[in-house]
Amino acid sequence: MNTDLSQKEINRRKFLSRSAKAGLSIAAACSLGYGFYDPVGPVKYKNDHAVANFPDFSTPTIGDRFCVVKGKDRIKTIRRALKALGGIETFIKNGDRVLLKVNAAFASPAILSATTNPELVGEIARLCFKAGASSVVVTDNPINDPVFCFTLTGITQAAESAGARVILPKKNFFKQITIPGAKLIVDWPVLYEPLKNINKVIGVTPVKDHHRSGASMGMKNWYGLLGGRRNIFHQDIYNIIKELAMMITPTLVVLDGTTTMMTNGPTGGSLSDIKHTNSMIVSTDQVAADAFGATLLDKTWNDLPFIAKAQAAGVGNADYKALKPGMIPSG
Repeated sequence: MNTDLSQKEINRRKFLSRSAKAGLSIAAACSLGYGFYDPVGPVKYKNDHAVANFPDFSTPTIGDRFCVVKGKDRIKTIRRALKALGGIETFIKNGDRVLLKVNAAFASPAILSATTNPELVGEIARLCFKAGASSVVVTDNPINDPVFCFTLTGITQAAESAGARVILPKKNFFKQITIPGAKLIVDWPVLYEPLKNINKVIGVTPVKDHHRSGASMGMKNWYGLLGGRRNIFHQDIYNIIKELAMMITPTLVVLDGTTTMMTNGPTGGSLSDIKHTNSMIVSTDQVAADAFGATLLDKTWNDLPFIAKAQAAGVGNADYKALKPGMIPSG
């Protein structure tokens, strides 16, 4: 099956791509300088204090689980993947307070696959409520203006339609975090407030190329929790991704490979950057998820040094084939 976008489809949607670029430029211009909360970093926030780390949000009693479902329909594939892992109720219990960490970094429409697909956000939120969750919140600390990003991506509307609450970053929502054994995330401002009183965390993000790290997937998604002048971490990108994976032990990670941004990541901007890879990856192991995600980018996990570093740090297992239930056929 040919997974590339046809020239006919590209021509038909050309005006959407051009509009998306224009919208991104406008939003970026309106929000220039917003993405980094401090002129220097790290800094202490007033009336704040250092926190050692976040709690473990995993469900250790069920063991490591991994699933890939093939298909074009995100709603169908996420449902089938969760069912294969034992059902959403295996992970989300009555009264749970759930946070969905999305990728809303850019003021970009969903069609460009630079950000988390809004339909997927809405469906996961609905499934969490169906399993008995008492609350679902959705958050990220975008590079561009948060209001623009959450609105233009469609995430705000999708989340709120499902009954979830979007929490946009504010300066007083950050706390200084130190990750045990870390060299980079030491007394660094992290978006703490949305995670306060949360007991389940699901990362939901697209699979895409990244010009510095080689890929942006599940572990890189936690980068959106950092405040301060986080761009300095680009100088040590593989180790910061490893430390981000040390910082958050999620309940689940959902990698949306229905379409994959193959080139010009992480922002993309053209439909020609995208390939239909028709895969939904759901796992309790973020390292395993990223290792499989690499294959959608025509790479192996060995091509992405942060995966080996995270595995060596004890975050997870890159050998996704060793986890169950494994691949689920399309249909």
